[in-house]
Amino acid sequence: MMQEFFRMTGIHKIYPLGDEELHVLKDINLHIQQGEYLSILGPSGSGKSTLMNIIGCLDTPSQGSYILHGRQVDDMNEKDLARLRSKEIGFVFQNSQLLPRLTAQQNVELPLIYADVSTRERRRRAQEMLERVGLSDRMGHYPNQLSGGQQQRVAIARALVGNPSILLADEPTGALDQNTGKQVMQLFRSLNDEGRTVIMITHDMNVAANARRTVHIIDGELTEGGDAGNV
Repeated sequence: MMQEFFRMTGIHKIYPLGDEELHVLKDINLHIQQGEYLSILGPSGSGKSTLMNIIGCLDTPSQGSYILHGRQVDDMNEKDLARLRSKEIGFVFQNSQLLPRLTAQQNVELPLIYADVSTRERRRRAQEMLERVGLSDRMGHYPNQLSGGQQQRVAIARALVGNPSILLADEPTGALDQNTGKQVMQLFRSLNDEGRTVIMITHDMNVAANARRTVHIIDGELTEGGDAGNV
């Protein structure tokens, strides 16, 4: 039986806007079990990016409780959030955000440099991850020598190299053609089959359908199966 991995209860995000307030997230209740593959589906302006930032410990809620892997996130300071991010979360963005002057292997090694991992160990782990995503023959290539799909797979390897608890993907196929996007989605499914917890943020229903569970966010409110409330 899967264990609950994180829980959000009564999450609100409110931004001051002059004399008024912009209420971006409204009473979000969400729990995720370890090993789940969840998509958060919503149109532009729905609040999904704000929700992703809170899930990813890039931001904190205005109100509510967020518990991640047994730790209370909502009252952490920036230093603690940064430490939690580096340990628990691997990010994959729409554009791979690789550094152009570094090879694929060097890009994957970057998080381990920040984590003060030895040179020998980070090379070993980077090579292992690149093999895992099918790029053992591209380790010495620079980003401009790789296709869009290969670049995204390097980004996935970089996200995984620190062995995070969650792989958090923001529109991971948005910059790819349809066939390449399908290959990346197959990789996410394979990673989830191995037990990795995957959370994917998307506006595309076809992409969201690759996950095993989908929640919808519209106007800052979260629903699942057409019912609002606890998800």
